[in-house]
Amino acid sequence: MMTRLLARVLIPMPLPEPFDYAVPDGVQVQPGDHVIVPLGQRSASGVVWATAPDDGSRTLKPIEMVRGGPRLEQPVRDFIDWTARYLVEPPGIILRSVLRSPAALKPSPVETVYAVTGQPVARMTPARHAVLAALEEGPATAAELARRAGVSASVVKGLAQAGALSAREIEVDPPFQAPDPNRPGLPLTALQEEASRTLRRLVAAGGFQAALIDGVTGSGKTEVYFEAIAELLRREPDAQILVLLPEIALTQSVIKRFSDRFGVEPARWHSGLSDKERRRSWREAASGRARIVMGARSSIFLPLPWLRMIVVDEEHDPTYKQDEMLTYNARDLAVARSKLAGAVSILASATPSLESLVNAEAGRYVHVRLPARVTGSVLPDVELLDLREAPPEKGEWLSEPLVQAVADTLARREQALLYLNRRGFAPLVLCKACGHKMKSPEADRWLVEHRYTGRLVCHTTGFSMPKPKHCPECGAEDSLIGVGPGVERVAEEAVRRFPDARIEVFSSDTAQSGEDVRALVERMESGEIDILVGTQIAAKGHNFPHLTLVGVVDADLGLAGGDLRAGERTYQTLVQAAGRAGRADKPGRALLQTWDPNHQALRALEAGDRDAFLTTERQMRELLKLPPFGRLAALIVSAPDAGLVDEACRAIAKAAPSADGVDVFGPAEPPLGVVRGRWRRRFLVQAEKSVDVSAYMRAWTGRFKTPSSVRVTVDIEPYSFL
Repeated sequence: MMTRLLARVLIPMPLPEPFDYAVPDGVQVQPGDHVIVPLGQRSASGVVWATAPDDGSRTLKPIEMVRGGPRLEQPVRDFIDWTARYLVEPPGIILRSVLRSPAALKPSPVETVYAVTGQPVARMTPARHAVLAALEEGPATAAELARRAGVSASVVKGLAQAGALSAREIEVDPPFQAPDPNRPGLPLTALQEEASRTLRRLVAAGGFQAALIDGVTGSGKTEVYFEAIAELLRREPDAQILVLLPEIALTQSVIKRFSDRFGVEPARWHSGLSDKERRRSWREAASGRARIVMGARSSIFLPLPWLRMIVVDEEHDPTYKQDEMLTYNARDLAVARSKLAGAVSILASATPSLESLVNAEAGRYVHVRLPARVTGSVLPDVELLDLREAPPEKGEWLSEPLVQAVADTLARREQALLYLNRRGFAPLVLCKACGHKMKSPEADRWLVEHRYTGRLVCHTTGFSMPKPKHCPECGAEDSLIGVGPGVERVAEEAVRRFPDARIEVFSSDTAQSGEDVRALVERMESGEIDILVGTQIAAKGHNFPHLTLVGVVDADLGLAGGDLRAGERTYQTLVQAAGRAGRADKPGRALLQTWDPNHQALRALEAGDRDAFLTTERQMRELLKLPPFGRLAALIVSAPDAGLVDEACRAIAKAAPSADGVDVFGPAEPPLGVVRGRWRRRFLVQAEKSVDVSAYMRAWTGRFKTPSSVRVTVDIEPYSFL
């Protein structure tokens, strides 16, 4: 007699654990299978987490259907369970982040394409001739051929019926081609070759290994980790590699370099993909057929069953941290996932985070150094422009020394980058008649003026409105003015000062798609742009051979406030921005406008003394027991009413467990006290390094209940304190 089974099914919802269901007679299920199960009065999709003998002591609802599709293998399920414990989230929430393309569980759709048979047709018309001419570009669907030829689809089908065209079905989502690890890469310098050998030895050793590539801008870090990828694919042709990048814009340039090295493009995963592209990438990744996936932070949740390497490029970048919905740091999850999968983890940066540097010093990561640029060019000279001594003219933002430097650069037929990490035209819009400040109705934030679109935008919630002609407070006409600079305003000033220069703005507003980014980068590389005015999207990973001057409009931006990483982030950002200059055969120069030239981060930049800055930063963090020498967690409470959130916080505060080595601060109103109509409060937990802060937060959240209108979010190792 066969033993009946029950299946423990995890449903992608905020549920604390898998639910048990009966496995009907004759139905075969295994852990990782996708199923449909009854849930209350409806049906829900889920994944079988485990199976066990059913002793019949409970009446269980049966599984309704096995869906098919790529199974979630054990390493993926282990990662989901670990992440749920670490982030203090229900495992179903993590599963929901994994199952991001439901359509990918079905086989690829098919379509009919037509090709020439060579068989003659008795009656040929101009329309038919046009179709045959269109087929010189290759086989295509009837609709595509009709579009190419400028005829109706019936002409194509008529040719097929006459025997001139053959029809065959192909998959709409074809598999990705396998990369060729034996294609020659770029010649490596002696330093690159030494670094490459170190990484190849880690690959050969097998199992979990972690390395930090610490290389200056332009040192060729990408080519070095490409060699590690090639070594892994030669040893394990079925291995899967995940490459994380902080920006979609950066993905475009790295994909081209990847194609040159391996002969094919990798699978991609980021928010800019179409549903069709996401469906294809998810299915191929989950089936193990996509050998290399390149993506943004969310790609850390892709179900890669044969994962053997994760590369985190620009590992210091704060965009790896997600602060809304599910809060996580993709870099930290990457290292954890590598360990769970027995894979190699490679972090790369010109300005590594203090956390990663401390791990390298402690021997937890192999420290791979690249102290020189590939081309032999030197790093740019960095000079601080003290705005107290040479301030810009009233209503202007570029000081005279910077303007003169740009003019000299253009005279030499070289390019300049004016860097300001602030989108739009002006960060504040106010009424010059009554002083009213335009604020978002959904958050306690000023609305940013975008002159190109004529709209006021909240960069926190996405709220957008046309710029009013009248002040909403006093009714004065044409009284709303922008205060402060954004990149659009800097570009406007550059046009006035350099009317003959070709000037473009590079931000996420002006380059919204991968094609936009690629086209702009190509114009810059080919010398079609004289002055590029850009945000941080322009400062990451791009190689502009004719760019010799970087002018930072506001080097102090980001230094203010209570963010414990403010100095480190400013240093990292400005190193990356300055590093765009002088990457080819011409020397580079970076001028940083500042009102605070004595700040330690800016002094270190000017002196080129990273170690001095890091020593000071490290001492401060160690003294205060802040990461990486201590642990932090935040509890964010929100409600639609200020009184309700305060009442909930009083109960939550009383429930906080008492534990050695743990201090709880708050509740406090954060700088963003209201977001999307919800009042917010924050608790901050500071703990000694040895404390399992996730376990503490799990214990705390288990000791209170809040009304359904109150939301409580746990943020392990917070980056934002807004």
